[in-house]
Amino acid sequence: MTARKEEVGPQGLASALVASGALHPEWLPTFYSVPRDVFVPPRIWPGIAAGTRQNALVDRGTDPDAWFEAVYSDIPLTTQWDDGQHAGDGIGTTPSSSNSQPHMVLSMLADLDVQDGHRALEIGTGTGWNAALLSFRLGSENVVSIEYDPEVAKGAIASLRDAGLSPLIVGGDGRLGCPEHAPYDRIIATCSIGEVPYTWVEQTVPGGVIVAPWGTGYGGEAIARLTVDEDGTANGHFTRSSAFMRLRQQRSQRAHHDAYLKGQEWPAGGVKSTATLSPEDIDGWVEQFAISLRVPGTFWSVEPDDDGTYVVWFYSDDEQSWASIDYEPGASKYLVVQSGPRRLWDETEAAYRWWERQGRPDFGRFGLTVDSRGDHPWLDTPDNPLQA
Repeated sequence: MTARKEEVGPQGLASALVASGALHPEWLPTFYSVPRDVFVPPRIWPGIAAGTRQNALVDRGTDPDAWFEAVYSDIPLTTQWDDGQHAGDGIGTTPSSSNSQPHMVLSMLADLDVQDGHRALEIGTGTGWNAALLSFRLGSENVVSIEYDPEVAKGAIASLRDAGLSPLIVGGDGRLGCPEHAPYDRIIATCSIGEVPYTWVEQTVPGGVIVAPWGTGYGGEAIARLTVDEDGTANGHFTRSSAFMRLRQQRSQRAHHDAYLKGQEWPAGGVKSTATLSPEDIDGWVEQFAISLRVPGTFWSVEPDDDGTYVVWFYSDDEQSWASIDYEPGASKYLVVQSGPRRLWDETEAAYRWWERQGRPDFGRFGLTVDSRGDHPWLDTPDNPLQA
C-alpha cells in the first residue's frame, strides 16, 4: 500500500501538474501542505479529465486503493447528485457538487494571481479544497467562502478544521457576494455562471481580479479573468475552456420539447431546406462557445438513433422558435426544418461561418466586459462587441 501511495499520491500528481504548467512553483508548498484526500468524502464518482461524464461509485470503505488512486488522479470527483436528493450507489441525474479537477483548480488559482495580504472571496465552497489552498496561501483570516447547500458547507467546515484551517464559511446565495466583509482583492467562482453578478464587481477593489467559469445556456464555457476598473466596469479575456456545475440560482428552466411542437407531429408545419454544414462541425467546445455569443437566447439537444444517425434540435428560450437538422454518416447534405420567428439553424450556420472568417479564434481571443447593465462579450478588444 505504501509503495502504491507513493506512485499515485501527492508527489505523482504534483509532478504531472508541474509538467503540464498548471502547478506554478509558488503554489507547490501550498499543494503539498493541503492534501486533496483530506477534502474528498468516502463516496465519490470519478469523472474524466476532458468531459462531463462520471464513472461508477468508488467507496473508500470497500476499496481504499481505488479511492486513493482516484483522489490523486487529475480528474474531477462528483461528491453529490441532484442537490442531495439522490440516494444509493448508482449515478444520479445531475451532479450538483464536486471536488474539481486539480489541473483546473491550480490553473484558475494561477489566473487569480493572489499576493501576500490579499483578501479573497470564493463563490462555491464545495468540499473546501480550493478554500483551503487559498487559506494556506493567504491566511485563513483573509479568505471568505460562500456555499449555498448547508450539508455541503458542513462537510467542508469539518475538512477545513481537520486541516487546521479556518476561513470564514458563509451560507447563502453566491450571487450576492458577502458585502459585510468586502472589499476583496480577488473573487473566484468554482461554479459556472451565465451572467456575472454586478455585486461581485462592486465588492472588488479597483485593480482587483475576478476569475469565473462563464458560458451561455447554449453550450461551450471558458474561464473569464476580469480586472475591475475605477469606473465600475470589469474587463478581460477568457483564459481557457472549462466545464463546471452551474450556480444553482442561474440554472436554466427549459421548456419540454413538446411545448415547441405544440403537440403536432414533426415537421409540425416547419419550413424544410437542406444544409451542407454538418452538425459534426459545430460540435466542438470552442465552436459551441463562439456560436453561443452570436446566437443568444438559445439551447440545443441531440436525439440519437442506434444506426449512428441523430437529430440536433435547436430551441429559443422564449419557446417561440425551433429547428432540427438530421445527421447521417457520410452524407453531404442534411435535412433542416425551421419554425417560428427566428430561423435558428440559419443563425447557427451564420455564426459558425463568421467564426471561420475570423480565423477560427480560440477562447483566448474572446473577452468580456461587465457593467451595471450586464455582460458584453467581444472578440479581441472591447470595441468589437459580439452582441448588440
